[in-house]
Amino acid sequence: MTSCIHFIRHGITEGIKNKWYYGWVDLPLIQEGVDELEKLRNSGIYPSARGAQLYTSGMTRANQTLEVIYGKTPYRPIENLKEMNFGKWECKTFDELKELDGFETWVNDTSGTFTFPEGESSASFYARATAGLNELIGYHRLLELSHRHSGLDSVSIAVCHGGVIAASMCTLFEKPADTFWQWIPAPGRGYTAYFRDGKAVSYSEL
Repeated sequence: MTSCIHFIRHGITEGIKNKWYYGWVDLPLIQEGVDELEKLRNSGIYPSARGAQLYTSGMTRANQTLEVIYGKTPYRPIENLKEMNFGKWECKTFDELKELDGFETWVNDTSGTFTFPEGESSASFYARATAGLNELIGYHRLLELSHRHSGLDSVSIAVCHGGVIAASMCTLFEKPADTFWQWIPAPGRGYTAYFRDGKAVSYSEL
């Protein structure tokens, strides 16, 4: 029996197009994002949702991405899978952030404790994303239990955000924090994490 969780990043938004730092602003997909997702879906890269349990962060762009790929189908939102909250710094480019008080403190912060005004710190984001991951894994283990006698595969699909996926992969595979940025997938892409005896043992890219 195969046990896996597929992590899919949402499609292209205005924020991605403009290279904004944003997380909690509830941006929808733009048409380019929809078109790209449809192209990827038609190429066959996405796993089947048949018999799978589906989840999103509850954000509009994640919900829309799931619907483009899988149509109107039931899913469970997990709020802790939302992207990082940049607070008052949301929807600004790196060059715009350079003009703000606190910029130098942020870029030189190695402890993860710098907190964006009315937002969160890297450390608090990582802790929240890990809590969301643990909630997802909890649901996935219940699915495994329900399939223990049938031999059916246990498959969960989570449509969320680049930072959350990176944090999840670092946590699952015990990767150092300085590899975080390497794990962020392109829009509409992601990873499949395979589990054995409740532990992540391998992964593949979508």
